[in-house]
Amino acid sequence: MSAPESTLVLDVPAWVDVEAPPGHRYREDDEKMALVIRLSSENVSRGAGGPFAAAVFEIGSGRLVAAGVNSVVRLQNCVLHAETMAIMLAQRRVGSFSLRAPALPAHELVTSCEPCAMCLGATLYSGVRRLVIAATRDDATAVGFDEGPVFPQSYTYVADRGIEIVWNVKRAEATRVLRAYREGGGVIYNADPTPPAIG
Repeated sequence: MSAPESTLVLDVPAWVDVEAPPGHRYREDDEKMALVIRLSSENVSRGAGGPFAAAVFEIGSGRLVAAGVNSVVRLQNCVLHAETMAIMLAQRRVGSFSLRAPALPAHELVTSCEPCAMCLGATLYSGVRRLVIAATRDDATAVGFDEGPVFPQSYTYVADRGIEIVWNVKRAEATRVLRAYREGGGVIYNADPTPPAIG
């Protein structure tokens, strides 16, 4: 019997850096979110993963640090949501476990859907100073995803720790990607694999 592998490789598909080259500048929230939603749609159309994408930007310059797409099914790992991928890749790129390190510019996380419980925690600990959200928890649960224990108090806690939260940026466009994924038979990869019917 061979020993289990102990190496973990985290990556995004090669097309992500082509579609979202690190260092490119995006000025407005709408422009940043349009990129993220395009990545989520590409992730679905290419069969690379779930209907979610996220990206970390420098707040002042609008420079893209790293983009992530949902990689749960592709890499068989439940924690590889788009937000965690974007955060981990950004921290590796800047060489710091905190995006709030003194030598770094301020950073923000732009995500195609409201973070689940895990990703909201990762957002809090990542060091970003701003969180920009498209689709909501309700939009995700409507197609069968379990977003976990996130409450209004969770966002109060996050805001009290200095993270600005911006809601509903291009929500309709992001929600269309979620629905298209479900209607196309995409895998709903909750721990409980029996999602509710679309209502």
